[in-house]
Amino acid sequence: MDDLLRLEDRLNGDQRLIRDTVRSFVTDRVLPDIGDWFENATFPARDLAPELGAMGLLGMHLTGYGCAGTDATSYGVACRELEAGDSGLRSFVSVQGSLAMYPIWKYGSAEQKDEWLPRMAAGQAIGCFGLTEPDHGSDPAGMRTHAKKDGGDWVLNGAKMWITNGSIADVAVVWAQTDEGIRGFVVPTSTPGFTAPEIHKKLSLRASVTSSLYFDDVRLPGSAVLPGVTGLRGPLSCLSEARYGILWGVVGAARACLESAVDYAKTRVQFDRPIGGFQLTQEKLAWMYVAQAQSQLTALHLGTLKDASALTPRQISFGKLANVRAALDIARQARSILGGNGITLEYPVIRHMNNLESVLTYEGTQEIHTLVLGEALTGIAAYR
Repeated sequence: MDDLLRLEDRLNGDQRLIRDTVRSFVTDRVLPDIGDWFENATFPARDLAPELGAMGLLGMHLTGYGCAGTDATSYGVACRELEAGDSGLRSFVSVQGSLAMYPIWKYGSAEQKDEWLPRMAAGQAIGCFGLTEPDHGSDPAGMRTHAKKDGGDWVLNGAKMWITNGSIADVAVVWAQTDEGIRGFVVPTSTPGFTAPEIHKKLSLRASVTSSLYFDDVRLPGSAVLPGVTGLRGPLSCLSEARYGILWGVVGAARACLESAVDYAKTRVQFDRPIGGFQLTQEKLAWMYVAQAQSQLTALHLGTLKDASALTPRQISFGKLANVRAALDIARQARSILGGNGITLEYPVIRHMNNLESVLTYEGTQEIHTLVLGEALTGIAAYR
């Protein structure tokens, strides 16, 4: 599909190399099997993690400890190409780098960083992020998971839900209430009292491991707490890192749906001509392209701001809200162009459409990001 606005011209040489490398990986390693993974609700994380690590994609925007230290736009481009394959693939990379590695890198002790980050960057250890709870999603301040000091140890109790990578993780970064406020804990998943059953019967993000986490008197040494942060600022900063990757990633999902619709419209013949020759179909495709290109422009602009250390959480909310909504609309329009074929896994559209329903909700629902922008415009918080 032509890049009519020549948006790719805004990428530098290193960013184009990352784009091409990740796109080739997705084409060769993921696309041939992703339909089966989705249908069978499997994701070969242990096989893919070392390959992703060897390409420098795990924690790629972090420095040291075997991390690639790329700029923010490069990280965004990688997320875009990964999600053009599947949201589950991009989610794995996002959770590993932005939600599990980032808090250890940003707030962890030297010992925590040395123990976990090199192995996680190489894909030898998998991480997850425990914030959302069964009764506390959009309002994490109300979390019930708690940790209490017992001598020199901490004892952790509670539950988390909708945790990507939870059942396959080697380490969990868990946020809990304490007498000192909300604190983060680095929890090896082999610790007695920790369990992580997988959540089944999903119709979205099926090629992704989603789990609950349970903590039953999980005893941790004093060194397990993240020393560098107290309060919600810790987990919210991690979510900002991950949301930035999402607002790039969904551009890739939208592009995959648009490309599929264009190709189909040029070859599907009805009434003795390709359906791409009918005005109603061309109108759909034109508006889909406009929305996809606008999303790409938003991602590029926010990448420039992040590289200049000038990106704010409100701007990330704008990008997450606008780009996910646009991607979901594009997927739905593409599904209509493909007709009955649009609901089969022979084409990527229904898979992306179902996945984007989850992306619309996780790491800040559409409603929460709407209220973030509403507060930015009016100065009035309307969350309660």
